[in-house]
Amino acid sequence: MGTFTVWKFDSADGAADALALLERMQKEQLIQINDAAYVYWPEDAKKPKTKQLHHLAGMGALGGSFWGLLFGLIFFVPLLGLAVGAAVGALTAAMTDVGIDDDFIRKVREDVTPGTSALFVMSSHAVVDKVLEEFRNTGATLISTNLSTDQETRLRAAFAETELV
Repeated sequence: MGTFTVWKFDSADGAADALALLERMQKEQLIQINDAAYVYWPEDAKKPKTKQLHHLAGMGALGGSFWGLLFGLIFFVPLLGLAVGAAVGALTAAMTDVGIDDDFIRKVREDVTPGTSALFVMSSHAVVDKVLEEFRNTGATLISTNLSTDQETRLRAAFAETELV
């Protein structure tokens, strides 16, 4: 089973840097990135910019239409108003089954602001202790995951430990 995680960074380039780190770890066979995309919001921009991994294909890859829809729901639909409300409502309902609901959209929308970025990763086959060890240094904050409650608690605790040191 794949793991879907969303990480927030306190800089506009943090997500891109973290993705580069994950790609390096993938080459070392420490994690399998099935798909990923990130959003970054430069301080002086009116809206965020998005970037998808285009070189991924095959099982597990979500595709551009998924990322476009997700980022549209989070960042751009509120700007369009009620004109697209019914169509968006139907699409949002379909995404709820995979854990992308109004709370998820609200949380990401609140957390990703000018000067920040977020990394959305679908991964599998992680050597968790080694990946966490290297990923902690990115300054990431976990926004959302589809891990079990126990797994999520352990992941959040692992990141909290680094802040105390």
